[in-house]
Amino acid sequence: MNQFPVVLQVLPTLEMGGVERGTIEMAAALQQAGIENYVVSNGGPMVRELEKLGVAHIQLPVHSKNPFVIWQNVRRLAKIIKDKKITLVHVRSRAPAWSVKYAAKRTGVPFITTYHGVYGLKPRWLKKPYNRVMTEGVKTIAVSNFVKQHIMDNYGVPADHIETIYRGADIRRFNPERVVLERVSDLMKAYQISPEKPIITLVGRLTKIKGHSVLLDALKIMKHQDVTCLFVGSDQGRTEYTEELKQKIKELSPQTSVQMIKSCSDMPALYLMSDIVVNASIVPESFGRTVTEAQAMGRIVVASAHGGSCETISDGETGYLFPVGDAVALAKCLDAVLDLSVGDRKRIQIAGVTSVRSRFSIQKMCEQTIDLYRKVSL
Repeated sequence: MNQFPVVLQVLPTLEMGGVERGTIEMAAALQQAGIENYVVSNGGPMVRELEKLGVAHIQLPVHSKNPFVIWQNVRRLAKIIKDKKITLVHVRSRAPAWSVKYAAKRTGVPFITTYHGVYGLKPRWLKKPYNRVMTEGVKTIAVSNFVKQHIMDNYGVPADHIETIYRGADIRRFNPERVVLERVSDLMKAYQISPEKPIITLVGRLTKIKGHSVLLDALKIMKHQDVTCLFVGSDQGRTEYTEELKQKIKELSPQTSVQMIKSCSDMPALYLMSDIVVNASIVPESFGRTVTEAQAMGRIVVASAHGGSCETISDGETGYLFPVGDAVALAKCLDAVLDLSVGDRKRIQIAGVTSVRSRFSIQKMCEQTIDLYRKVSL
């Protein structure tokens, strides 16, 4: 095959999300490398970003789980593959993967998949066969070794079939040297945050699995009570959980300030103004991009010791890990970070930045993926 493949990426939609962001990042990298590429999805606001890159988007209902629509998409995708002279298809979700599998078989073109998260397995008689399609390409990309092990354990896939390619942080955007201090001070003024108090930030939608309650329980028993805590993320209609959190906030010391912020348009500045960024998820995350983004900004991250965080954080060196759901351990960890000497704090911050830039950047992710494209296409 051609040394420079013609790549087709397929995903359900181009709404906002990690899968969508990764697709755009790959499209940009392919364009920059001079590799012809296309994207198929059911559309969404991020199509505009593809258009700016000069990458053609083809709209098909590949988001649908309807078996009849999935089968129709086989014919449609096969036609696109032939018409555009596609030599490799990269699919990032289960429903479109079923269409891609049979379209690839019809056209003799290889396909690869990216396993972005750990899919549920219940009921096993239904979900396991449905999920398995994500392991049936010529290669499966896992976004962390945690995900790779999950695939091997649950689907019996050999290790050499799976490539671990970590999701990347945008180290050009998340770079402390590129954030002028006015952006930080403007954000603090907008949120009416006192510069006198340490700021502890948790970024993530307001849902129980993100561990907001664990952090609030930790704040209640910390030695350092005079702190500001920011929850950044929408409840997406989960008002009952929001009210539950508000009740817990009332039980905190008057010295402890907690703010709920639905969204922030300047995440680099938000991270930079934070002293500690917490990921308290009680369910293991496949990667956890907020961890690497915060590290890239030179912030000290404290995270639950499971999932992708165990790969992006070297405990005590590039951040800190605490036992999942253990508020007492989290409180001790937060106190210890706030008590760090200037020298120790700087050492961990520098180590975190170095780790992300060398191992967890968008550039690294795209380079490794393009290398895989070429190997598969040869």
